[in-house]
Amino acid sequence: MECRLDGKVALVTGGTGGIGSAICKQLAASGARVATNYRNEEKAQSVEQAFKAEGYRLSTFRADVTDFDECGKMVAQVEQALGPIDILVNCAGITMDTTLRKMSQEQWKKVLDTNLDSVFNVTRHVVQGMTERGFGRIINIASINGQKGQIGQTNYSAAKAGMHGFTMALAQEVARKGVTVNTVSPGYIATDMVMAVPEDIRNKIIADIPVGRLGEPEEVAAVVDFLVSNAAAFVTGADISVNGGQHMM
Repeated sequence: MECRLDGKVALVTGGTGGIGSAICKQLAASGARVATNYRNEEKAQSVEQAFKAEGYRLSTFRADVTDFDECGKMVAQVEQALGPIDILVNCAGITMDTTLRKMSQEQWKKVLDTNLDSVFNVTRHVVQGMTERGFGRIINIASINGQKGQIGQTNYSAAKAGMHGFTMALAQEVARKGVTVNTVSPGYIATDMVMAVPEDIRNKIIADIPVGRLGEPEEVAAVVDFLVSNAAAFVTGADISVNGGQHMM
């Protein structure tokens, strides 16, 4: 049976992380040829092997998403190996949490460079081709804390809020060219990073989530899978919350 995304090429930045790898797997299951970037070769090989063991193929390319020129080279390599990029999911992100009074310029800059500047660095290299071909799907993975803010995360919250500003502006620029641009804002998801939080703190977080549990990476991936499909052609400029009711806009 033909899959929905057969023939499509997807690039997912940060695809070796918890949410990113779930997105890669979901898009591969839907038939896309999936690529991601990496900086840690050992982790990339581990993820590739895990995909292979489950019957999926993931192509990995070394690139630092904070470097504009490296992103350009990565896009060229992906397109040479797999074909023109139809789907871009900007999922790369880091945290360097502390209150603003204690935050260094380096902590501010690294988070903005990785979480926000990377969205420009990669998208700039793919959007022209998408508009010329008359089809494209761009998904920016933001955060509940970009919607509501969070103590100790002025850098992270600013970057994630900025991602949706980028989404809304670009969505208007390319809407008539068959390209949609949307944001997905996960809440607290059961990734290794969240599960590493001390249990008592994690339980307090869960107590604030109306559905009474953490989200699963696959639940975020399912939303992305819908947004990149033809069924979502009329959805653009949106910010989709996946947070169990923790924050409602």
